[in-house]
Amino acid sequence: MHRSVTTRLSLLLFFFALGSDAQKFYTYVDDLGPDYVQLAWGTADGVNTIGRSAPSRGEATVHIAGRTLVTQANSIIVADLTPDHDYAYTVSIGTQTIGQGEVRTWAVKAQKLVFFVIGDFGTGQAPQYKIARVMWDEFQRRAKTGDPVRFILSVGDNIYGDITGIFGGFLHTGADDSDWANKFFEPYQPLLARVPFFPTLGNHDGNESEKRADLPAILDNFPYPQDKPARYYKFTYGDLAEFFALDSTKNSETGPSRPVYLENGDEFRWMQAEFAKPHPQWVIPFFHHPPFTAGPLHASSYEQLKHWVRLFAASGVQVVFNGHEHNFQVSEANQNTSGIHFIISGAGGELRTGDVRKKMKHSNILAWAEENHFLVVEIEGKTMRVTPLSFEPMNIVTSDGSPLPLPITITQR
Repeated sequence: MHRSVTTRLSLLLFFFALGSDAQKFYTYVDDLGPDYVQLAWGTADGVNTIGRSAPSRGEATVHIAGRTLVTQANSIIVADLTPDHDYAYTVSIGTQTIGQGEVRTWAVKAQKLVFFVIGDFGTGQAPQYKIARVMWDEFQRRAKTGDPVRFILSVGDNIYGDITGIFGGFLHTGADDSDWANKFFEPYQPLLARVPFFPTLGNHDGNESEKRADLPAILDNFPYPQDKPARYYKFTYGDLAEFFALDSTKNSETGPSRPVYLENGDEFRWMQAEFAKPHPQWVIPFFHHPPFTAGPLHASSYEQLKHWVRLFAASGVQVVFNGHEHNFQVSEANQNTSGIHFIISGAGGELRTGDVRKKMKHSNILAWAEENHFLVVEIEGKTMRVTPLSFEPMNIVTSDGSPLPLPITITQR
């Protein structure tokens, strides 16, 4: 999967050229709603230099919506904004402009929504940067239209460690902020300055596969709805769609790694209570481990998560987004999958090759592609359209090798 050093350096130079501050300060949208935005900033060059717990970098001045706001903190909430409206902003510390961007507040009530989904991306390698560039191009193409991109969803494995040594240990796993510069803040900087990037946890985001300290760093550094970091949470857009970010990992905050997704656990009790409440037209869970996959490496998580799938089916869920397997897959919506389309987008940076067509029918997988990609998801009323995009044409095929027409269309029953 590794590309040439020259290719990687040229991509790095492209993103450095987007702003003089890109090599040091990063400004990002920490939360966004119909009438407010929360902006945050810092540097990713040490142990605690960015995120909620980082110490102040000095008095900051924010210009937005004709206002001049001053704060000693590393973030600011700007309220009383107009829904579905564009606002340019700049952030300065002293005489230095450290960040700038333009946000579009959310609609109060909507019948349309566009968002991105990406998983298994934080490698710092050339494919990640190339996908990030395609994401930025697609974002810009839509920015001034009636269908702008409102946010990005991660389906986990956000920061990968660098494998080193004879026994394959991990370094730079995401435990320190300096691990995040070239694996998150740099490739996605123009996007982060404009929309929130809401995460879920993957096995590489804690001690299931790497280091326990990765988990608190993710809770500190990522945007979260209402700026409330959590291993699982929900949010709603425009009374149209409700999103459930779920934790399917064995990452632990103390002691050995252990599953948090069990039927008798706190997470599932929370899920049962929240799914039972009135909800908008679309209910969309997203998490790391796919209940249905044809591989080639990972087995299905259905046996571990079948209580989740039963709850999804009872709650009218029609689409679920996953990662973990480093390719693209979309499941059948059949009796075995409870009529739900499970879509794997696990190749935002990583890529796993291997022809899985012989396993697809048995695994309830409709189509597959072994290419780096992310997803563009469009909702319009009762219809959802899902389009995988890459830096090269996507070759998505069914088990007999026939091409799958795009976009993938899901219609509310």
